[in-house]
Amino acid sequence: MDIFDKISKSMGGPLGQHQKWSHGYFSYPKLEGEIGPHMQFNGKEHLVWSLNNYLGLANHPEVRAADAQAAADFGMAYPMGARMMSGNSRHHEELEADLAAFVGKEDAFLLNYGYQGMVSIIDTLVDRNDVIVYDAESHACIIDGLRMHMGKRFVYQHNDIESCEKQLERATKLTEQSGGGILLITEGVFGMSGAQGKLKEIIDLKKKFNFRILVDDAHGFGTMGETGAGTHEAQGCIEGTDVYFATFAKSMAGIGAFVAANKEIVDYLRYNMRSQIFAKALPMPMVLGLKKRFELLKSQPELRAKLWEISSTLQKGLKERGFNLGVTNTMVTPVFLEGDLYEATALTRDFRENYGIFCSIVIYPVIPKGLILLRLIPTAAHSLDDVQRTLNAYSEMGEKLKAGYYKENKLVVA
Repeated sequence: MDIFDKISKSMGGPLGQHQKWSHGYFSYPKLEGEIGPHMQFNGKEHLVWSLNNYLGLANHPEVRAADAQAAADFGMAYPMGARMMSGNSRHHEELEADLAAFVGKEDAFLLNYGYQGMVSIIDTLVDRNDVIVYDAESHACIIDGLRMHMGKRFVYQHNDIESCEKQLERATKLTEQSGGGILLITEGVFGMSGAQGKLKEIIDLKKKFNFRILVDDAHGFGTMGETGAGTHEAQGCIEGTDVYFATFAKSMAGIGAFVAANKEIVDYLRYNMRSQIFAKALPMPMVLGLKKRFELLKSQPELRAKLWEISSTLQKGLKERGFNLGVTNTMVTPVFLEGDLYEATALTRDFRENYGIFCSIVIYPVIPKGLILLRLIPTAAHSLDDVQRTLNAYSEMGEKLKAGYYKENKLVVA
């Protein structure tokens, strides 16, 4: 059996019969003004719950105008060099200063990409004498950064403070011998489960242990806290968060990321992160577009309020219908179901083809066998009508799943 036969078998039949739906594509309408999460997939309109656009800024008219004007003024080439060479501008520096002030830090450094940024931060901050302590459910970018570390690393059970303390004890014994330090890494909001990292409780452990904490707040920046400054603001521990990292991909619907800390740490990163020193700076249209997005994030709190209205209404409705949302206490909305791979394939196709609803699916090996995770990402661009339509579809899908419909009708389209 070759690889294509294996793929075909895992999908429930000959590969060719799935090509119309498994290799489809979305098209984004070219319209003026704000566009909601209704998009074309293979010629049909679908309601999408799988967009990195928490505040609905992707198609905000002011954002689109800023992007277009910046592209007209500069093109996509400028600045033509790395930041340390010929790739710097006052716009890069202004954005860094504004971001730092917003998240409560002395300084910030722009990064070309979020994923690569986190990998490089870890690689730069630690050496072979240092020990890393990290959460078991850390994002893939953190795991890849850990793989580059030549020293010891200890993992603690997800959001388990007792387990975290035990690993800090182990790390402390090692660093007393090596003379190194301890870097603890966690997330502000875990993107799969929607749980907040226990930042405040971890920071309280500094009373017993000497370590610095690096927080990946990709999902929390712009969404969490009174002003949207992040999960460390929401938990009242801005000062205790030593190194704060966030991407522009989620709440600002852009490209790139930033890291913020005291000036000494940021300067060290600025002159030692190889992935930034030897890479071209963010192009001017992206930087100017990010400045506009950030301006709206700060000046229009109603966008964040709308996000939370959609999130709370969606989550409340799903719970009332008996669905298991796990431990989420953020806008990330995971729905846990029981079923096998074939049922997972069939029900997601049923959602897409017969209900016109598109959402992300997660199965083994990311989660245990026998479970299906459907992850919904609410945004300020969704409406309450979108929520009601989705709740109705979930009610019907739940009944079908219980009745065994998806075991018997793996790929039937009504």
